Amino acid sequence: MATKQYQVGTLTYTRGGLIQVMFWMLWGDFFFQLMESLPALIPLQLRWEGATDSTIGWINSLPPFIGFFLFPVAGVQSDRHRGSLGRRRPFLLWCTAPVVLGLVLLGAAKPIGAFVYEVLSTHAGLTVTMAGCTIVWIALCLIVFVVFNAYIVQVYSCLVVDVIPPKVLGTYYGLYRAVGALGNLAFNRYVFGWAETHTFHVYLLVALLYALAFYMIVWRVKEGDYPPPPPRAGGSLNWRVIPNYFKECFSERLYVCYYFFTFFVWSAGVPLAFMVFFSTQAGQPGYAATLGLTLEQFGEVKGWTFLVSIPIYFIAGPVIDKFHAMRLTLIGIMLVCASYFCGFFLVQDEVSLLTWWCVNQCFMAVYLVGVCVVAPIVLPREKFGQFVSANVAFGYTGLMITHPTVGWILEHVRNYRYIFILCGVLTALATVACSLLILEWQKKVRAQQAAVVAPPLPAG
Repeated sequence: MATKQYQVGTLTYTRGGLIQVMFWMLWGDFFFQLMESLPALIPLQLRWEGATDSTIGWINSLPPFIGFFLFPVAGVQSDRHRGSLGRRRPFLLWCTAPVVLGLVLLGAAKPIGAFVYEVLSTHAGLTVTMAGCTIVWIALCLIVFVVFNAYIVQVYSCLVVDVIPPKVLGTYYGLYRAVGALGNLAFNRYVFGWAETHTFHVYLLVALLYALAFYMIVWRVKEGDYPPPPPRAGGSLNWRVIPNYFKECFSERLYVCYYFFTFFVWSAGVPLAFMVFFSTQAGQPGYAATLGLTLEQFGEVKGWTFLVSIPIYFIAGPVIDKFHAMRLTLIGIMLVCASYFCGFFLVQDEVSLLTWWCVNQCFMAVYLVGVCVVAPIVLPREKFGQFVSANVAFGYTGLMITHPTVGWILEHVRNYRYIFILCGVLTALATVACSLLILEWQKKVRAQQAAVVAPPLPAG
């Protein structure tokens, strides 16, 4: 009996080889999710220095602003790169160390802010505050982190499509989300509660574990061979690349609908950055009462939400391999939308917060597995990084607009409970965009089927 084989590009796997490459990619995902949890501490670090909601919103808009310009560059660069390590892994190799440095410097923001204050006030004679110096330092280190992490995020997502066969993408993304949930669970259950008293140690430990995991991916995961990239007309510096980029990425309504779906989905997650203030005692004076949990209690509640979603990820992955991902995505986003509006009325204490958030994350799990598989369906594989970069640019545009807007709204309503309403409205818009995306996809499929069935027209 012939051994079953799985193919993607020029790569061919046996079942054992496929399990091995999936293991290393999922190993990296666990620690990647640990690392991606660290920026959730930044609003707290800023609040500890007395930053307002608007200030937190503006600083949180820095990553999407930078990513808006960097993601298209990273996508096109990795699509066109050819080297002994392939086209994706070199960027993981080069960018991991600067990401780690940025995280470590973020963890040391408090003592370094005090040192900068001492230098500027005592030796330079400037009128500054220690809190102001720390806030500026956090913003600068965040920029360093985001610049290099933009390459990591973009290239890592493209590497998945390059090395995981299409037949098992649904199963892989189910496992990917489940393992990612375990990473988030580990951070929130066992690390988050130490964030205030051991900030530097938290950043340092997670950053080093992340570096180890990604260097293992570079070593153990092999890419296939790629055809040479199309030549750049007129040399390497050709401004015609820019209009070509826009023409290719925005030539079809299908792509534009997908981008707007991402715009609203990413925007809908922004108000949740303030959930820690609604749940804990970190609310501002004059605001409506918060739930009053400690950071440790909040971390435990959030950790449970990832735990209950893991079975959904395991179930949803194989289901997507048999049924269409777009339908599951639409069902998931509709349920998430309904849960946000319910949360506004139902969440009153720790138990109701835990119950609501667990239900919300189960619905979110259905959506997240589905949407991972939608991208390879909708976007062209030969220029996948380029089209992903355009999609991410739309997502980052949403974040740039939403972060300061949400901060401004919360400062005026002075009630963090409106987080649920803001999330619900934006998710409702995402549901509309997802419905339009499905309609456009169905039109494209019908047109392709008609082109295959219809006989060619006679010449002359």
